[in-house]
Amino acid sequence: MTSTADHPHYADLRAELDRLTTEAFRPDLAEIDRRSTLDIARTMNDEDATVPAAVARRLPEIAAAIDAAAARMARGGRLVYAGAGTAGRLGVLDASECPPTFNTDPSEVLGLIAGGPSALVTAVEGAEDSKEFAAEDLTAIGLTERDTVVGVSASGRTPYAIGAVEHARARGALTIGLSCNAGSALAAAAEHGIEIVVGPELLTGSTRLKAGTAQKLVLNMLSTITMIRLGKTYGNLMVDVRASNDKLRARSRRIVALATGATDAEIETALAITDGEVKNAILTLLAGVDGPTAARLLAASDGHLRAALEAARAR
Repeated sequence: MTSTADHPHYADLRAELDRLTTEAFRPDLAEIDRRSTLDIARTMNDEDATVPAAVARRLPEIAAAIDAAAARMARGGRLVYAGAGTAGRLGVLDASECPPTFNTDPSEVLGLIAGGPSALVTAVEGAEDSKEFAAEDLTAIGLTERDTVVGVSASGRTPYAIGAVEHARARGALTIGLSCNAGSALAAAAEHGIEIVVGPELLTGSTRLKAGTAQKLVLNMLSTITMIRLGKTYGNLMVDVRASNDKLRARSRRIVALATGATDAEIETALAITDGEVKNAILTLLAGVDGPTAARLLAASDGHLRAALEAARAR
């Protein structure tokens, strides 16, 4: 009888994993459990410090992907992340931060994780091995050619991420493949392949470490710079922030103050006549227009505050 360990499929899988940089064994760390806690922490910190340099080597590819995604979103498209395990969770995290930070609708930036929402906290066996599940998830959200789908996988071989990119590309959507191994199937399947090679992990195969950090850095860039390109900021101020709690309400007032230099009383008045919209309040103060006029100018400028200011001053 052939054991599970000797099954040809698993033998092939083991051989494939042996070829992945993210799965490589570090003999120099084979006795790390015998080191002091401080020494392990220093080693781990030193390993993490190499990640930004790995990202820096791929900045041209990252920038090209961002410009393409921003162009699609400017035409009404969405940014959709698709991944399994840690990669999927990172995508959901990045997507969930966009509404409070940039006042996006929750449907504009989405995170899909293999196995569905329950997989955020509990592993769903077999979900990541199915390309079909990815196609079903994208169909369920009504994927269109205006959308951008970002497949995220540390190994670059996860069927769910590859399936998402293949399905999206076949339907005319923009596709980005983010992985941490060179020559990955995910990057090859996407129009924009981004491979951040961070090397072997401190714990063999634990890609929530350096690979996860690299993916988080790139996802930060994808969403943040795309929103900058879409006019969601004014300089480095989050002028589309949604004031949904006391901290954000205080931040809103501070942003208006930094952008305009207005007094507290002027800021309160501006926010009152613009229903708390930071961008509109700034425009009323800097251009000397009323609330409805500010709203019209911003609508005509597709939400870009600088363009609205120029239009107001040209009146």
